[in-house]
Amino acid sequence: MTSIQLETPTTGKYEQPTGLFINNEFVKGVDGKQFEVINPTNEKVICSVHEASEKDVDIAVAAARKAFEGDWRKVTPNERGKLLVKLADLFDERSDQLAAIESLDNGKAFTMAKGDVAAASGCLRYYGGWADKIEGKVVDTSPDTFNYIRKEPIGVCGQIIPWNFPLLMWAWKIGPAIACGNTVVLKTAEQTPLSGLYAANLCKEAGFPPGIVNVISGFGKIAGAAIASHMDVDKVAFTGSTLVGRQIMKAAAGSNLKKVTLELGGKSPNIVFDDADIDNAISWVNFGIFFNHGQCCCAGSRVYVQEGIYDKFVQRFKERAQKNVVGDPFAADTFQGPQVSQIQFDRIMGYIKAGQDEGATIVTGGKRKGNEGYFIEPTIFADVKDDMSIMQEEIFGPVCSIAKFKTKEDAVRLGNNTTYGLAAAVHTSNLNTAIEVSNALKAGTVWVNTYNTLHWQLPFGGFKSSGIGRELGEAALDNYLQTKTVSIRLGDALFG
Repeated sequence: MTSIQLETPTTGKYEQPTGLFINNEFVKGVDGKQFEVINPTNEKVICSVHEASEKDVDIAVAAARKAFEGDWRKVTPNERGKLLVKLADLFDERSDQLAAIESLDNGKAFTMAKGDVAAASGCLRYYGGWADKIEGKVVDTSPDTFNYIRKEPIGVCGQIIPWNFPLLMWAWKIGPAIACGNTVVLKTAEQTPLSGLYAANLCKEAGFPPGIVNVISGFGKIAGAAIASHMDVDKVAFTGSTLVGRQIMKAAAGSNLKKVTLELGGKSPNIVFDDADIDNAISWVNFGIFFNHGQCCCAGSRVYVQEGIYDKFVQRFKERAQKNVVGDPFAADTFQGPQVSQIQFDRIMGYIKAGQDEGATIVTGGKRKGNEGYFIEPTIFADVKDDMSIMQEEIFGPVCSIAKFKTKEDAVRLGNNTTYGLAAAVHTSNLNTAIEVSNALKAGTVWVNTYNTLHWQLPFGGFKSSGIGRELGEAALDNYLQTKTVSIRLGDALFG
């Protein structure tokens, strides 16, 4: 059986694919293994899905290779664009269903999941528009030579996505890869495979030929490792932790030196100056850390507040955080649902204990909420020293640390005092301060008087240990293209 009937509180009963999506069909894994998908809201089993082994990765890659070397190369850029736009249309038509599945196995609030689906649709449509605008150029070097530069697809792309934004990362990966003319083998996160499998079925409905998009479920140490080390995968894209990103790079280097792009962890500074609009700043700082339950690679988890407003800010931020509604993802007023798994819950609670042991002060939160599900109260630490683990290590949960600074130079020094460099934010009413500090921060994205306002037109990625390459925008196309130079000698003259 490669599907099962499930039910969500908002959309009722629906047919959930559970097989491996290979060659436009849902199939069982070769070894017949399945694994359980847990509902983080109540800790109960939702269903079981088929687990991909190394053998299944081989089959999926072979399907993608056959498709890439076959008729797909003859499909025009305009037709590729139409397929992506049609897929985006289907995302819009099934928005409630996709969002409900996302809430079911990820735990994020349904209202937030709806936003993710809209952003995923926008991303697919954006790259559908790019498909017929990928161009080379002619370069004049001498009168007797005609030179042109082509942009060509790389080939079979292995893509490994995380559990925090399953549908969004699915679209971020597939959109540019397909626009550039590649084929894909995508592995969903083992914690959240359901929405990615449902979306795979929409590829077939949109008219994608067999083998172009293949979506498998499985574990990183088995299926993910097999993709990263596969000799017939030409490129691997990974979003996840820096630790696993390093392992992906080693596997890619140790196999066929496949191209690698990595969107990794972060410990992003959120800097608030004395002259900031404090209400606006608090609103965005709250959103910056507690959005998506703090399970966000660019979360503003290090909050630096200038000393003139520090005490007032901490009190007001505490009051704002306590208004965040934590609870059932399908309740209309829920802002924060449960953490994704028991492992993540335990990890976050471990960091909260470490912060207390190291001498930081809990302003609010710090405890489990309720007796069922992986719910954690929005937690704020104050009086945090820069060498504490809660200030240096990525927690990936609803926990932030606040410290004070004196000068603009202090803010930049503290903001850059981390091995990461994914994102940052500056809150100020002074344009000079905004530009100077933004330019000095070592981060791939800097927000000013806002936070987490990502858009598919804007490149996203990290400095330092936060990754290699960029997602989104025109920049993402470079990850999925290779450059060929063709130089033609004109005339009859022979060399020498």
